[in-house]
Amino acid sequence: RALASIFIGGGTPSLLPGESIRTLLDGIRARLTLIPECEIPLEATPGAADSERFAAYRAAGVNRLSIGIQSLNDASLRALGRIHDPEQARAAVAAARAAGFDNLNLDLMFALPGQDLAQARADLESLLELEPTHVSYYQLTLEPDTAFHARPPALPEADLAADMAAAGRERLESAGYRQYEVSAFARPDRRCRHNLNYWRFGDYLGIGAGAHGKLTDAAAGLIRRRAKHRHPAAYLAALPESLASEERVLDTAERIFEFALNVFRLTDGFEPSLFERATGLDRSQWEAALATAERDGLLSLESGRVRPTELGRAFVDDLVARFLPSADPMRP
Repeated sequence: RALASIFIGGGTPSLLPGESIRTLLDGIRARLTLIPECEIPLEATPGAADSERFAAYRAAGVNRLSIGIQSLNDASLRALGRIHDPEQARAAVAAARAAGFDNLNLDLMFALPGQDLAQARADLESLLELEPTHVSYYQLTLEPDTAFHARPPALPEADLAADMAAAGRERLESAGYRQYEVSAFARPDRRCRHNLNYWRFGDYLGIGAGAHGKLTDAAAGLIRRRAKHRHPAAYLAALPESLASEERVLDTAERIFEFALNVFRLTDGFEPSLFERATGLDRSQWEAALATAERDGLLSLESGRVRPTELGRAFVDDLVARFLPSADPMRP
């Protein structure tokens, strides 16, 4: 199959020299077919890249940059333990534009330690001044096995965080960014193709230490997930045929739940036939859960699309939980 996107991300790939990115992309092109408009994004961290490196990435074929700004407030960046300051973030955006990148995503978090609604709004205004083509606007999550999770800071309460999310959505929409996914807002024709493939339960190859992949074998009726060795030393030491640390075939319940976990992030929803095409299952196997979610106002099944309602988007975790293997589809 031809590649529709090549996402270079996770960690800080902008530490790599341009020559390394060129070697990677040349090697991929030599082995696989790319569609003519293949999207090639690279994640960058302010303070870990410069204009010369960005220009080398652009020359190697990278055509989209995603810069993890997170905040343009100095106190918030220090609270998050980031290595950059607001001026370095602005400089990274200027360097990206100077290198010829016209497809630029900026990440911004809200509900940060000690943040109030006015500060969240000001942070977003500062980001909009940089005129990105895409904005990832998402709430800070305390991930397990991190210093924040072990010693959690004081965060805004849930109602305040919800107000920040709502105010951010409204401001982004008024600035010309259309929300197409829970935390993704884009200018016209600038939606992230790579992420859309995830949300539509598409296939992808995972390359590198800790990478995960999903491949559908339509002929055999199987969906396989693979995970590569997480630790770089173990990955580098493994033989080519044993790079995966885990491989499993999704059973029926896992297919239904994973499909729901992804597609209900899409604000515009999806056509019902996608379920059968992506999972290989008959739609009757999830219709009971769909019906109760519609009954409870979380889904709309109209105009030939399955679409989360405003309530469903606000409580997307509760919506997805309806499709857990252990969930009773008849209970709210």
